[in-house]
Amino acid sequence: MAETRPRKAAQKRGSLTEAQDQNTSTRDPRRRKIDHQPDNPPAGAQGRERAMEDIPELFATEDTSDVDLKNPVDFWIQNGSWPRQYFKPDVEHLLARKRSLSSSTTPSDQKPLEEKSAQYRDARYETLLATKGSFMTQSKLGINSQSETLCQNLLQMEQIVPENTLFRDDIFTTTCQKIHNRNEARIIQDISRLIVPSAESLATYGATDNAPDDAPYLEILTESVNEAWSNSIPLTGSRPQPDYSVGFQREAFTTAQLEKLSPFIGNFIAGDLSYFMATYYMYFPFLTSEVKCGSEALDIADRQNAHSMTLAARGIVELFRLVKREAEVNRQILAFSISHDNQTVRIYGCYPVLEGENTRYYRHPIRNFCFTDLNGKEKWTAYRFTKNIYDVWVPDHFKRICSAIDQLPSKVDFDAPALSESTGLSQDLESHHLASLESNTAPFLGDEDDRLQRGAMGTSFTTPRPNKRRKSPMKKS
Repeated sequence: MAETRPRKAAQKRGSLTEAQDQNTSTRDPRRRKIDHQPDNPPAGAQGRERAMEDIPELFATEDTSDVDLKNPVDFWIQNGSWPRQYFKPDVEHLLARKRSLSSSTTPSDQKPLEEKSAQYRDARYETLLATKGSFMTQSKLGINSQSETLCQNLLQMEQIVPENTLFRDDIFTTTCQKIHNRNEARIIQDISRLIVPSAESLATYGATDNAPDDAPYLEILTESVNEAWSNSIPLTGSRPQPDYSVGFQREAFTTAQLEKLSPFIGNFIAGDLSYFMATYYMYFPFLTSEVKCGSEALDIADRQNAHSMTLAARGIVELFRLVKREAEVNRQILAFSISHDNQTVRIYGCYPVLEGENTRYYRHPIRNFCFTDLNGKEKWTAYRFTKNIYDVWVPDHFKRICSAIDQLPSKVDFDAPALSESTGLSQDLESHHLASLESNTAPFLGDEDDRLQRGAMGTSFTTPRPNKRRKSPMKKS
């Protein structure tokens, strides 16, 4: 009896070995199709084969060497990402990323006014931004001449200002006295929309004073109020949550353009992260506003805006890199921000400086003034500036974005799943952050966001690891 048990166990192991060898032999011909495609491939695979044309090597790590390229959906279901073999390294980092199951995708991840600015209160946050390639200063070369002219035009062009508001000449002083020493919420309630007008409200009123008659660009804009940019790939630990922000709504783009953006957007409803989105309904944000109380608190608002503007400008840079037109946006202002309290306004523009594959983002000061001086002589300056952004700058900016999207190669799509399905690709690049900041009380980097921000700046701020060749399961004869 004792001898029969080992004998049976040996026979069982032998049977399992034979079964494994048989399974391997049945899989090998299917793998061989990767290198030796049949004359008439299945129709469902034709799009994926077109996606792989002109790709000299397959980019895969060792753990994906057994991937069946004819069944990538199975791989996505198991791993939450597409096989790396499908993508060139300059495209891969831009694909949408699945949100971790531990991360909230509901409005509950939005923070109260005081809590959301906690990490920005530390002056070292500016240093943290610098480690990510975002600087709250001007570059040596500054913005180009085109952006210089733009800023002057946005400041000087006249706009019709609203009547019967709290900024009316006869009650302006009283208004300023009533909000003196009041909290942030009160300032937002009373005067914020008189400094940074609502794009959607202007669209409702049909106020397009300087916009072309045949191009109602206000209608394609959307805004968020104190809403976390939950669909944006973060730069530091926390995602921005501007008091006010403006971008383009989904309906601004054609069906063909949305299809080309699909691999980079993913399942935006479920919360996939993208370089090109802020919230699930806002594409390519370009304006943020933060409100604070007191002059020192404006420094906090500036840090918040610097973070948000960097993400906004980054999306444009990466889009233009995809179509080899990044030189067009070099030293161009791509996003604006306005910080204000009950008496002071600071207006900035964010622009990239490209040096080869490296990109750094800088801040250009456009205006810094007290709107209560001289009986409110400049009380409408920020309002006019913002409205000129909508009417003068947005049309050209939008056309430029659309022209880049139209140039995106269709083969990047490779029969991508519908927008109701997720198209994400996780990355594990080394993060760059200050150890001293991480260990202190200000929670700059959370566990979830720390993982997501790795490689967040893509080719701009990371040195890519050398790609490993995929080991062929079969030796070529």
